[in-house]
Amino acid sequence: MNTCPDKDYHLEERITEIVKSYGAKPSALIMILQDVQKHYRYLPREAMEMVAKKMRLPLAQIYGVATFYRSFSLEPKGRNHICVCTGTACHVRQSTVILEQLERDLKIKAGETSADQEFSLERVNCLGACALGPLVTANEVYYGNMTVAKIERMLQEIKNKKPAEEPVGEPV
Repeated sequence: MNTCPDKDYHLEERITEIVKSYGAKPSALIMILQDVQKHYRYLPREAMEMVAKKMRLPLAQIYGVATFYRSFSLEPKGRNHICVCTGTACHVRQSTVILEQLERDLKIKAGETSADQEFSLERVNCLGACALGPLVTANEVYYGNMTVAKIERMLQEIKNKKPAEEPVGEPV
């Protein structure tokens, strides 16, 4: 069973705060789950149970939404989340080569999280910015016209938590 990595913050208080901010409206379930995931970097079982209780919704409905949308994760994600677009426009511009290089550099496969919980790597079908392809996002920063040569700078930027002198990406 997954446990919340953030027990010090008191799970019930945090979930109550999130649900209350949306008036516990069933129409806000997706936004509530997004906020929970943003806080924990995934949807812990305990958090979903608490959301169901606070919203007076069946747990099956919460799980249904959480498993239907690909943006939700039931497993912990890394502190740094990297997505590589492999949609048509990016694919023809060699995004798979970029993905393979990131897998080697991070020592994880697409869909995995590093053992130290530092990085998650994901392959996505489209990021909606085809003109910038091949496109990679890392922590909500878009890295357009990505090349294998730019990967090292991008990873250094992420590790330093601040843009390099000549940033590779632009904030969303």
